[in-house]
Parts: sequence; C-alpha cells; structure tokens
Amino acid sequence: MTKYIIRRLGFLALTLLLTSLIVFAVTQLLPGDVARIVLGREAGEEALAAFRETYGLNDPLPVQYVNWLGNFLSGNWGTSISTRTDIFPTVMQRLRNSAMLAVVTLMISVPLAVILGVIAGLNEDKLADNVISIASLAVVGLPEFVTGLVLIELFARRLDWLPANSSIRVDATFAEALPMLILPALTATLVLLAYIARLTRAGVVEELKRPYVRTAILKGLPRRTVIVKHVLRNALLPTITVIAISFGWLISGLIVIENVFNYPGIGRLLVFSIDRRDLPTLQAVTMITVLGFAIANLIADLLYAALNPRIRLD
Repeated sequence: MTKYIIRRLGFLALTLLLTSLIVFAVTQLLPGDVARIVLGREAGEEALAAFRETYGLNDPLPVQYVNWLGNFLSGNWGTSISTRTDIFPTVMQRLRNSAMLAVVTLMISVPLAVILGVIAGLNEDKLADNVISIASLAVVGLPEFVTGLVLIELFARRLDWLPANSSIRVDATFAEALPMLILPALTATLVLLAYIARLTRAGVVEELKRPYVRTAILKGLPRRTVIVKHVLRNALLPTITVIAISFGWLISGLIVIENVFNYPGIGRLLVFSIDRRDLPTLQAVTMITVLGFAIANLIADLLYAALNPRIRLD
C-alpha cells in the first residue's frame, strides 16, 4: 500500500506539472492584450508599458512560466489584475464555499440515489424499477439552469420556504449558509441522481445473479441478510469510487448552478477571471481545480482498494 501511494503521489505531481505547462500555454494564447483589456481602450502607451512591466508581461515566456510556477508552489500567487487583491485568500475563500456546497450536495444525493438504486435493482424490470429509471433519466436530461429556475419558482417564490439568492457573506459559517445552500445543492443532486442510482442498480442486479447468492439462500440464510451483508457490500464498490470522484466535480464544476443562484464559489471566480482576462487568478483557479480532481481520483482508488479485499496494492 505504501509503495502504491508513493507511486500515485509521484504521478499526481507529474500530472500537475504537465497541467501547469498546458494552463500557462493556453492563457498566453487567449486573444487580446491583457494590459489593454484591464486599463481600457483610452489608456496611453506609458500606462500600458508600466502595467506590462509590473506584471512581468515583457519577460520571455519561459521566464514568466518559471516565475509563476515557483511563486505558485511557494504560496505566493500574486495580486489579481482586475481587483488588485491578493489571489491566495480569495481562491481559498471561494474554495471553502464550494466545499460547503459539495458537502451538502453529497449529504442529499448519496443516500437518495443509493436507496433508489437498490430498490430498482431488487425489483429488476418491475414497476418500481421502471418508474425510478424513467424519472431519474428525465430529470437529469434537463439543463442545470432550467432545473435551478424551476426549484426557485417552486420553493422560493410560491412556497417561500428557501431563499432564491445564495450570495452568502464572506465570513458566513456553515450553519448560517445552510439555508442558502439547499436549493443549489438540490439542483446538483438532480444532476448526480440518475448516474449514481443507475450505477447502484446495475451493481445490485449483477450481484444478485452470482452463484454465491443462490448458494447462501439455498443454505437457509434469510434473503435480507444475504442482501445487506453480501450483495450491497460488493454492489456498492463502484458507486463509492464514483462518489469520491464526483466530489472533485462538485468543487469546481458547478459553474452554471453557481451563476443561477449567485453563489460565490470557485466556478464563478473562474468565469470572472476569464471574462476580465485576469491571468494570475485564472491560472491559480485552474491549478486548484486540477489538484482537486487529482486528489479525488487518488481517494477513489484508495477507497476501492480498501473495500475490495481481492485487490492487493504492492
């Protein structure tokens, strides 16, 4: 296990290095002059030259890359070009907000999807299975902004149960932010629901057809005991790994949902930095996003290995 973790960490470091090269190259290829976009069309040549000198835009690209990567690894992420604020605390604050939303989403989506998937799997090709499959697929087929607007109309405007705007304070605690997290979390849940439920269903159906299940039932073991202690343990292994991977998406992939609910997460910061051509912020957010996905994949692999005794990691 130790050797495997060391190898995966080395692979993660290599992935981040290659990603940093790609991120830097792509940001350099974005159209337009950063100095002109930030300072405006009326800015004079002296102001433009001073801006480029301040942010090192006149240095050769290899020098810019080495300086940026060294500063990033040391925690000195620089100053935002558009807001003139330190990037590191801004990104960390937005990352915290996205993590809170991800946690609430998983708390809602995982139990619901697993329960529906198990019910569908135990009732293969019956009414319950067909209803769950059709309903979940119908919901996931809707665009995220449509689902969000429907939930706002129902729960915020008509029922007046939850706030429609999720713009939380910078220093808001989890308990204070929770009421404003529910609607965006429900929207993200409907995106994940069909995928996790169908995966759970497939695992349950496959395990029920294995010989050991028939053998256990023929030996007189109660069907409920066989299902809970044996079938579900094996059937949920792929689901658990997918849930771990989904956490990375929930951290940085909810751009549409965050914009619909005006939620200050890492996704909205990414869109803001692209719109303003804020290269230092864009690079920092992208690297954090890739790091989140890489860590989520590592955790998923370790969970799968820990829960599946047939896998041995050397």
